[in-house]
Amino acid sequence: MHKNNMAEKDLTSSQKLWMSVSQSANICGVDQKTVRRAIKARQVSYIVEDNRYKIEIGSLITWVHKSKKLENKLNYDGIGKFVKEWKEEYKK
Repeated sequence: MHKNNMAEKDLTSSQKLWMSVSQSANICGVDQKTVRRAIKARQVSYIVEDNRYKIEIGSLITWVHKSKKLENKLNYDGIGKFVKEWKEEYKK
């Protein structure tokens, strides 16, 4: 799994927010294939539960902010349209 920062390392797996591939895609405003490619490339933290991927939301948001194209999709097609300003720790 990909680790992003100290705050994330301090949380146990049960304290983190885990989302399915489809939920992650909807939140980010991208296709499920895009999220699966990020999993395959180990660009996001994930676990496998009941043969299904679960993605940790902090790593998902960090991953989206590393690409301007993905960041735009997040802001205009995903949850970003409801968020006025992102925390600095999730930005590049």
